[in-house]
Amino acid sequence: MMRSLFSGVSGLKNHQTRMDVIGNNIANVNTVAFKASRVTFEDILSQTIEGARSPQAGGAGGVNPKQVGLGVRIGSIDTLFTQGGLQTTDNPTDFAIQGDGFFVVSDGRQTYYTRDGAFKLSADGSLVNSGGLRVQGWLADANGVIDTTKALQDIYIPLGTQMKPKATENVTFEGNLDANAPDGTTWVTSAQVYDSLGNVHTLSITFTKNGTNTWNWEATLDGVAPSGGGSGTIVFDTGGLVSSGGTGGVEFNVPGANALNVAIDFSALTQFGGNPSAYISYQDGYKAGSLDMVTTDSNGIITGIFTNGQSKPLAQIALATFPNPQGLLKQGGNLYQISNNSGLPSIGPANSGGRGSIAVGALEMSNVDLAQEFTNMIVTQRGFQANSRVITTSDEMLQDLINIKR
Repeated sequence: MMRSLFSGVSGLKNHQTRMDVIGNNIANVNTVAFKASRVTFEDILSQTIEGARSPQAGGAGGVNPKQVGLGVRIGSIDTLFTQGGLQTTDNPTDFAIQGDGFFVVSDGRQTYYTRDGAFKLSADGSLVNSGGLRVQGWLADANGVIDTTKALQDIYIPLGTQMKPKATENVTFEGNLDANAPDGTTWVTSAQVYDSLGNVHTLSITFTKNGTNTWNWEATLDGVAPSGGGSGTIVFDTGGLVSSGGTGGVEFNVPGANALNVAIDFSALTQFGGNPSAYISYQDGYKAGSLDMVTTDSNGIITGIFTNGQSKPLAQIALATFPNPQGLLKQGGNLYQISNNSGLPSIGPANSGGRGSIAVGALEMSNVDLAQEFTNMIVTQRGFQANSRVITTSDEMLQDLINIKR
């Protein structure tokens, strides 16, 4: 009789635990990147009233064991790391992971992992979560190169930082020179170039027809002749493509700045019949600028856009995966920490190692399925009621047993 009482008590206790988990799931239905949990039950060790007997040779057959169960207990409380839906926010510092990865954040002493990508910039330019923990990744060097084999660093976006000017070093031509032009015909094209101080100058190239398939060129800077180089001859083959003289060089003295040395590439020019269209399609110099805005791609690379029209990688956000993510410990604030059964994190960039990609301007929603939770709530309520009836009925039976004496 007492066994049924204690079985009923175990049922009440553990169904209440299941209801606690369901209640927590429903409470977090709108929590960013929340992962629902589930409870599984298992029976408690049974009491053996009579053991099993094996069949007897030429006699009776075997007898199964007689056992009475002693109730129920929690088998596991599992976190379900299924993908949540994405909600567009258009906030450039909101990120959602599509895949199995976790963002890495730190307070300088402890490292945490999270699926919540609702980040923002702090006063010092650090990328932080809602609790002020700094997002981890790798910073680019002065040339914009990111080494993801280095140790993790705080992601830092220095808005307003300056980009030094760069003197023009290379100029590329494209377009056509008229094959039918008479000797002595000229074609002038100009473009802006920059000196070492970021000052703008006008580089002009004059092409002069000088015989069949042959053109001479001369360069000036702001109308001033160069101090070295600055002229040459381009020869085209009968197919209209450059056969010789495809490159050239020029040096200009610039007051107050370093000498301007420019390598010129004519190899993409053509000489076909028709109107001339030769022009400078590319030059690699730029003036000084300051960081104006940032963009992030699906690899987590944060690129700075400067007021001089240039862009440069600034940092890359790191993602982590675990052999057993269900073994992670919840720490509140949408944070997780490693445990003895989670395994060690595998940290690297997005779109590698099964870490998933990063959606920019979006957040991952909770994966709680309300329809499933309400169904589980009904089943749990009925289970709780049934176990309470077991206790009530067992109590009545005990009362009847006591009344026998009367």
